[in-house]
Amino acid sequence: MPVPKTRYDWYQTETHVIVTILAKNTQNVKIIYDKNTLSVSALLPSGNDYSLELDLAHSIVPDQSSHKVFPSKIEIKLKKQDGIRWTALEGNPVVQNIVQPIPQEILQAGNHPPKYPSSSKKSPDWNKVEKEIEKQEAEEKPTGEAALNALFQQIYGSGSDEVRRAMNKSFQESGGTVLSTNWSEVGKGKVERKPPDGMEWKPWNT
Repeated sequence: MPVPKTRYDWYQTETHVIVTILAKNTQNVKIIYDKNTLSVSALLPSGNDYSLELDLAHSIVPDQSSHKVFPSKIEIKLKKQDGIRWTALEGNPVVQNIVQPIPQEILQAGNHPPKYPSSSKKSPDWNKVEKEIEKQEAEEKPTGEAALNALFQQIYGSGSDEVRRAMNKSFQESGGTVLSTNWSEVGKGKVERKPPDGMEWKPWNT
């Protein structure tokens, strides 16, 4: 006499697959969990043996899987090895594309400025290099005409309104030959041109 076929069903959560065998009043239930297989055997009320062998579609964690026997069913809780959605309980289904979590290293790196790639074993910290260059530029002192211009800019930038007026008036009226910061002298009258020693000032069109 053939053994009546016992129906089973399954559903899943994010972490587990639950297989429900609709067999009533079973005894001597024995379940063997393997990484990719599930084996179930039990004694039915009719005295017949029930068995179920499943080649699972994905891997499980046997040590974290469990089962419960109820008067109306056998409930088996399989722990997923990977937190993916199963499209089938058995066989080799096409695995849906899974969005992988962002690695912790990248999340931690997001809190810091990026370091540019380098072929050397120890990549340089370009932020540190940039700061070092800025420091060197600040420490570099200009010479000659550049130093003079820098000095004038510093005086003009930090000077009072009278100092600035004196510098503008003396420079413009003297044709660039005189630059004074003393408004009490410059303000008295027109500033005369004073060419360097040994030289004579002449208009450009003469």
